[in-house]
Amino acid sequence: MHVRGLVLLLALILLSATAEAGKNKKEKVKKDISECEDWRWGPCVPNSKDCGLGYREGTCKDESKKLKCKIPCNWKKKFGADCKYKFESWGGCSSQTGVKTRSGILKKALYNAQCEEIVYVTKPCSSKIKSKSKGQSPLLLS
Repeated sequence: MHVRGLVLLLALILLSATAEAGKNKKEKVKKDISECEDWRWGPCVPNSKDCGLGYREGTCKDESKKLKCKIPCNWKKKFGADCKYKFESWGGCSSQTGVKTRSGILKKALYNAQCEEIVYVTKPCSSKIKSKSKGQSPLLLS
């Protein structure tokens, strides 16, 4: 009987300690919230090279903050990492230029970024000829 009481007491102590830890986290978040509503955010500046982890600075009246951010290494440098676009399918290959094109319509501008409404992207046409008989050996085709 003493073992059950001891286990129950330990469970109650752990439960109350967990509840207190949760309260401390909530209080921390409340302290970090600013009264200012008109924040102006700069671009994400990577810590090294042109992509990866970095930070962005924001100002509002006489306050300033730095937020962690990340620029994916496959981002479209031409558009900026804070401009998100919805792209249509790739068009056909132009025999004159050897490239194919598609357009993207602005879906979201993060942190008050200045983004173009419509952007155009090109890429070289694939020189590979896609075979419809993938995974089959030449002996099975005859």
